[in-house]
Amino acid sequence: MMQQYLGIKGQYPDMLVFYRMGDFYELFFDDAVKAARLLGITLTTRGQSAGEPIRMAGVPYHAAEQYLAKLLKLGESVVVCEQVGDPATSKGPVERQVTRIITPGTLTDASLMDEHRDTILLALAHDKRTVGAAWLNLAAGRMTVAQLSQNELPALLARLKPAECLLPEGLTLDFSGPQKKLAAWQFDATRAAQDLARQFGSRDLAAFGVDDQPLAVAAAGALLDYVKQTQKSALPHLQGLSVERPDEFVRLDAATRRNLELTETLRGEAAPTLLSAIDATVTAMGARLLRHWLHHPLRDRSMLGLRVEAIRALAEDAPLRSALTSLLKACADLERIAGRCALRTARPRDLSAMRDTLTLLPEIQAQLALDSPALHSIREACTPLPELHGLLACAVRPEPAAVLREGGVIADNFDAELDELRALTENAGAFLLDLESRERERTGIPSLKVEYNKVHGFYIEVTHAHVEKIPDDYRRRQTLKNAERYITPELKAFEDKALSARERALAREKLLFEQLLDAIAPQVPQLLKTASALAELDVLTSQAERLATLDWVLPEYAEAVGIGIEAGRHPVVETQAGNFIPNDTLLSPTRQMLLITGPNMGGKSTYMRQTALITLLGCCGLPVPAKSAAIGPIDQIFTRIGASDDLAGGRSTFMVEMTETAAILRHASEQSLVLLDEIGRGTSTFDGLALAWATARHLLTDSRALTLFATHYFELTQLAQQHRQLANVHLDAVEHGDDLVFLHAVEDGPASQSYGIQVARLAGVPARVIAAAKKRLKELEDAQVQQGPQGDLFVQPEESKAADPSAALLEALRALKPDELSPREALETLYALVELSRPV
Repeated sequence: MMQQYLGIKGQYPDMLVFYRMGDFYELFFDDAVKAARLLGITLTTRGQSAGEPIRMAGVPYHAAEQYLAKLLKLGESVVVCEQVGDPATSKGPVERQVTRIITPGTLTDASLMDEHRDTILLALAHDKRTVGAAWLNLAAGRMTVAQLSQNELPALLARLKPAECLLPEGLTLDFSGPQKKLAAWQFDATRAAQDLARQFGSRDLAAFGVDDQPLAVAAAGALLDYVKQTQKSALPHLQGLSVERPDEFVRLDAATRRNLELTETLRGEAAPTLLSAIDATVTAMGARLLRHWLHHPLRDRSMLGLRVEAIRALAEDAPLRSALTSLLKACADLERIAGRCALRTARPRDLSAMRDTLTLLPEIQAQLALDSPALHSIREACTPLPELHGLLACAVRPEPAAVLREGGVIADNFDAELDELRALTENAGAFLLDLESRERERTGIPSLKVEYNKVHGFYIEVTHAHVEKIPDDYRRRQTLKNAERYITPELKAFEDKALSARERALAREKLLFEQLLDAIAPQVPQLLKTASALAELDVLTSQAERLATLDWVLPEYAEAVGIGIEAGRHPVVETQAGNFIPNDTLLSPTRQMLLITGPNMGGKSTYMRQTALITLLGCCGLPVPAKSAAIGPIDQIFTRIGASDDLAGGRSTFMVEMTETAAILRHASEQSLVLLDEIGRGTSTFDGLALAWATARHLLTDSRALTLFATHYFELTQLAQQHRQLANVHLDAVEHGDDLVFLHAVEDGPASQSYGIQVARLAGVPARVIAAAKKRLKELEDAQVQQGPQGDLFVQPEESKAADPSAALLEALRALKPDELSPREALETLYALVELSRPV
C-alpha cells in the first residue's frame, strides 16, 4: 500500500495528497506533519519506512469538505485519491486513482467557494518590458487576456485579486497569494494557439483578435493546460476568450483601490465599504457582478447610458421592482451550477435548484415588458428551456438527497427498472412483519423479533429464556449477553435479494444521474447566458431600489472635461453618521484644481474621497449620493491619501508617499481625477513645502488633471495669484468655549488657521502638554511678528531682485587705509569685504 501511495505522491510532490482508506482520508510523512499543523488534527505514527516510523494524520471522508476549505483558504492545493477497486475482489492493495486536484484558483464546489466573490486563476508570461496575462473564472467558463507593461501589473493584480497565479520559472512576482511555477515550455505561444483553437473548436484564433498579443496567448495556453490537468476532464463550457483593451476601463491603481475602500477596508474587512453601502442584491450572481462593476468602471458612455436608462425605468415602477425582487430571490446560483454540470461535478441539489430557477424564467420574461434596450436584451437572454425543465421536473425529486451515494435523488415513476428495485427494498418492512408474525406463531415465542443492521444484515432475535423452543432450521448468526440471533433459509434468500436490490438501485440512480448531466451539457452555454442576464437584472433592480430609498440621483454625462456635483455626500460615511453636510464640487479646465485648507478632522479627506467615489459610481452607471452630478470623460482616478510604510519592502512612509506621487505625475492626463492629501508632510518643513509646491505646479501646467489638493501649507494658497485655474477652498471650524465645532461645509477662500492644538486636546493629549504647546505657539507667533511678515517663498526668480552690493563695496574700499592696517587687521578687512560683496 505504501508503494502505491509513494507512486501517487511522486506525481504531486508540492501538493497535499488525501489518500482514501476506508472511511478516512489519510496523509503520510511530511504531508501529515503539515496537515496536522494547519488543521489542528492529531499526528500519529504507524509501521515503519526505511527504519523510521511512518507519520500519519487523517480526516473522516464525510467531513472532508470543511478541512479542504480550510486548507484552500490557507493557499494549499490538495490531490484527492479515491478507492476505485472493490476490496472484496482486489488482490493486494485496493486500486486507487486521483479523482480531483483542488487548487485555490480552480474551485467550483459551492462548499469551498465564497459565493459573493469570483475565484480567479491568473497566468503570466513575460519578456523584458511586456507582460501577457490570461485569467479564468472556471465556475463561469470565462477567460480573458490582456497584454500590458510591467508597470501596469500591480494595478491588474489589485483589480483581479486572483486566488492563484501561474508563473514561468524565473519570474518573480510581488504577490502574497499562492503561486505555481510552471516549466518555460508550457508558455510556448505557437503550441498555446493550437491548444486554444482546438478547445474553442476553431481553425485558429483570428476571430478572437489576439494576433498582436503573443504573450497573452502564451499565458492562456499555460492556463488551459493547467486547468485540464487539475480537473481531469474536458472543459466544454469554455468556448472562447475575450481581449481586454487599455482604454476599456477607467484606470485605478492599487493605491487608489485601497484608499477608496471599494470592497475592502484599509484593515482588510468587508465593511464598511462602498460595496457594503450599495449592495442590495438578492442573488449571489448579482453580488459578484456588482463587485465586478465597481472594480471595472467604464469609459464607454453608450454602455453607461443603457445602465442608467434601465435603472430609471425600474425606479419609476415600484410594483414591477417588487415583483422582480421576489422572483430573483427564488433564483439559485445558476452560473456556478451550470459550470459544475459542465465539469460533471454537480450534486443532486444543484439539479433541483436549476429546475426551480428554470420554472421562474417565463414569469421573469413576462415582467420585463418595459421599453428599455438594456432590459430588452435581458429579456431575450432569459430564454425558457422547456425541454430541459420538463426533464428535470420528471427526473429529480422535489427534495433530493444531498449526495448521490445516499440514493433518493431520481423521482419515482421516472424509470421502471429503478422503481422495481426500490419496491424490493421498500416492501421489506411488510415482509419482515409478516415473517415475524408467522415465526412467533410457529415457535410459540412471543418476544421473537425480526430485525436488520448494516453489520449483520437480517436476523431473528430470541432471548435465552426461549432457546429450547428454537426450530431445527434456525442457524446461529450472533450471540449476545441476553439473546441469540439466528438466520433461516427463507430470511437468507430474502436478504440476498433485498440487499442486492439496494446496491443495484444505487447503481441505477448513478447511471440516470450521469444521463441527466449528458442532457444538460448542450444547454450549458445558454444557461450561462441566462445566468449573466439574471445577475445584471439583479444589480439593476437593486440599484433602482437604492435610488428610490436613499435619495440618490442618476448621473449625467457631459462631453466636455470636468466634474460638476451639487450637494454631494460620501456614500459610506453617510450611512455611519447621522446628519451629513453635503458639499458641491466643480472642476473644469478653467477651475482645474481645488486647493483645500482647514483643520484636521475638518472633513478634507472625506470631501476628497466622496468626489472620487461619486465619480467612480457615475463611471459604473450607478446612482450617486448627490442632488445632481454631471461627469465628463474620465480616463484615470489617482489618490495619494493617508500615511503608511512598507517595512517588508524597506520603504519609509515618506518613500511610499513619493513613489505614489511619482506615479501620478508621470501618468495623469487632462481627463484624470487626482486626489492629493498632505503632500510633503513626511520630511522637513521647507523640503515638504517645496515638494508640495512643485507637485501642484506640475499638475496645473503639465498634467492639467482635475485635482483636489489638501494641504496645511498655507503658503501654497498664494499659487492662486499666479494660476487662475486654481481655486482656494476651505473647511472651517469654530471654537465654542473649550470645545471645537467642525462645520464640515466647503467655503471659498483659504482657511484662517488649522486648530491643531485643539484637535490634539480632543484626541486626549494630556492637559500639561496642551498648555505647554499653547505657550510655545504664542512665543513663535510673537517672534514672527517682531521679524515682520514672511515674504513670498515662491516668487519667480525674474521677479526677485537681489540688492546690488557694489555701492557699499566701493564706499568701504574708498575708506580703507592699507598702510595703517596690521597683518591681522588686513586679513579681517579682507573677509569683511568678501561678505559685503555677496548679494543680500
